[in-house]
Order: sequence, then structure tokens, then C-alpha cells
Amino acid sequence: MAYPMQLGFQDATSPIMEELLHFHDHTLMIVFLISSLVLYIISLMLTTKLTHTSTMDAQEVETVWTILPAIILIMIALPSLRILYMMDEINNPSLTVKTMGHQWYWSYEYTDYEDLSFDSYMVPTSELKPGELRLLEVDNRVVLPMEMTIRMLISSEDVLHSWAVPSLGLKTDAIPGRLNQTTLMSTRPGLFYG
Repeated sequence: MAYPMQLGFQDATSPIMEELLHFHDHTLMIVFLISSLVLYIISLMLTTKLTHTSTMDAQEVETVWTILPAIILIMIALPSLRILYMMDEINNPSLTVKTMGHQWYWSYEYTDYEDLSFDSYMVPTSELKPGELRLLEVDNRVVLPMEMTIRMLISSEDVLHSWAVPSLGLKTDAIPGRLNQTTLMSTRPGLFYG
């Protein structure tokens, strides 16, 4: 759950979100180091009057500033590709939930069980109880088991929607006429808004 004035991510609830947070920190450190180096070089060039004439046409410098960015991009791309493949992987799901987006509500169907479906509407602001969150509370919540692989089949009846749970690292578009699929697994119990 996000808190007011929270600048970082929500606490990770799934292994995928943990990997995404590690990748974010890894990439942010690379960007910080590059920015610091560029700022240092710019300030050095603005403050010194000395010039070295042989560096203006040096092949070694051009080779370094061509190869170094390529190495940095590889250091960012390889972990990113690993996470992309992890997110796309489906390991024999224990439960399948079909989610249909409608104009003002979501409908859910547990396809492994007969006749287990319901609609989930937002609770109007006037009906909220103390401690409930505006625009996040619903009348029927989706209940999912923890530490089990769950497949979500997501589509829409009318317009484009986005089914997202930030603490699980999920965001999937619900598109009319198209069935999108994502998997999730929660490592701890809790109430997760999306």
C-alpha cells in the first residue's frame, strides 16, 4: 500500500517485484555514476585553462568512448532481458482467474470451479467507512491464495482498461476482443490495492 508523500516503490509482495526493485537500483546506480562523471568533466573543462593538444585527435580516446557505452548498455540489457523472460514464464498454474473489465466495474470468474463468478464495484465515497480508502475500496474483493502460481486471463467488454497491482509488479491491459495473460504469486498474506 502506498502512503501519502511516499517517493519510492511499494513493498514487494512477489518475487518478480523484488527482481524489478533490484534492477531499478542497479540501473539507477549506473545512471548516477555516469551523471557524476559527466558533471565532473564539464566542471573541470569550465574551470581549467590548460589544454592538451595531442588529445584532440587521439584514437585511444575515441575507442574508449565508443566501447565504454556499449559495455554499459550490455550491463543494463542483460538483467532486463532476464526479468522479461521471468515475467513471461508460466509454471503450471494452480488456479486460473478470468477478469473482464467493464465501464465502471470488473467481473471475475474462477474458471477452475463451476459457477464461481462475481462483479466488483468501487464503493462510493459517501458509503466509505472510517479507515477505508477512496477510489480503492470495492464491494467484492478478489481472494487469492499465497505461494501458489495463479494465471490471470484479462480482457474487456467495452473499452480499454488496465488491470494493475503495483506491489505484485503487475500491469496488464484489458483490450476488447483480446485475451491477455499474466501470472502472479504472492509471497505474503495481505490486502493489496490496484
